[in-house]
Amino acid sequence: MAIQIGAPPDAGFDNPVGMLRDCHRRILRFSSLLSRVAREARGSSLSKEHQAAVHAALEYFRTSAPIHSRDEEESLFPRLRGRVPRTVADTMAMLEQEHREAEELLNNINRLFRAWVAEFSLRDDEEKNLVLCTERLEAQYRRHIQIEEEQVFTTADAVLPTDTQSLIGREFAARRQA
Repeated sequence: MAIQIGAPPDAGFDNPVGMLRDCHRRILRFSSLLSRVAREARGSSLSKEHQAAVHAALEYFRTSAPIHSRDEEESLFPRLRGRVPRTVADTMAMLEQEHREAEELLNNINRLFRAWVAEFSLRDDEEKNLVLCTERLEAQYRRHIQIEEEQVFTTADAVLPTDTQSLIGREFAARRQA
């Protein structure tokens, strides 16, 4: 299982919606990786390769994913709210709630993987819970990202003026201290 942190980004701070799409590719890759490891390694201890893959994925979700959520919730969504139909605004509120749900799932997944590494195994009920949580996370992200990209990002590309997109890009850069 080769570990790839992510493909080079297609977009920079001058294209903040493109940056969010790039991040989505990484989120999907890492959520799929966690799910795959939970299924593949069930009933045994985690190999060094599995441990490294899990560590990379959990580190991504610990450090980069929260910045992505802030990018959406603090920069993009507020600038869209007054410019989009009520249905899109309601969708953004639902997506923000899903960010909280994903955080809860990730906390549980993190706890279980750390226990697996420390104890070299998990109880059967813990293994089942981990598989269930990772599969749920992966499915939730697939659905969440599809909605964001098809409804919110498409709308953002259409309605946000260039100067607003530039401001959003500067906020993204500041969040990353770039």
